[in-house]
Amino acid sequence: MSIDRLDADLLDLLHAEPRVGVLEASRRLGVARGTAAARLSRLERTGVIAGLAPTLDAAAMGFPVTAFATLEIAQGQGHGAVVEHLAAIPEVLEAHTITGAGDVLIRVVARTHADLQRVINQIVDGTHVLRSATSIALETPIPLRHQQLVRIAAD
Repeated sequence: MSIDRLDADLLDLLHAEPRVGVLEASRRLGVARGTAAARLSRLERTGVIAGLAPTLDAAAMGFPVTAFATLEIAQGQGHGAVVEHLAAIPEVLEAHTITGAGDVLIRVVARTHADLQRVINQIVDGTHVLRSATSIALETPIPLRHQQLVRIAAD
């Protein structure tokens, strides 16, 4: 999927003002409404725009503790059972299979440090996940971001 200057401008606008409508976006970008709509549709269809859901803040919902855990999983069972196990734990926000030390890297949240212990105990069940190494995030100076990639992709 190639992104051109108009795509980049549209993505920048949607990032800055997620609630802007297609008509207003077309006005601001100086293109026809149909052009803006077609570009938006293509960006959604090709997966560049992965969703239109609001960005949620776990801390604002009562989960201020964020941690990352590297998991060692039981071998010979595949990743399916582990993914199913982790997906059933609401505090597990994301999981990635990785190379290097460990098999899976997860991001989890908790209400307190004691609650984090409960979450980790639930994750390490001895059947699917054998052991974990956890690091607590102290602050997030660079939150998850993608917008800086738009200009690189458009060049």
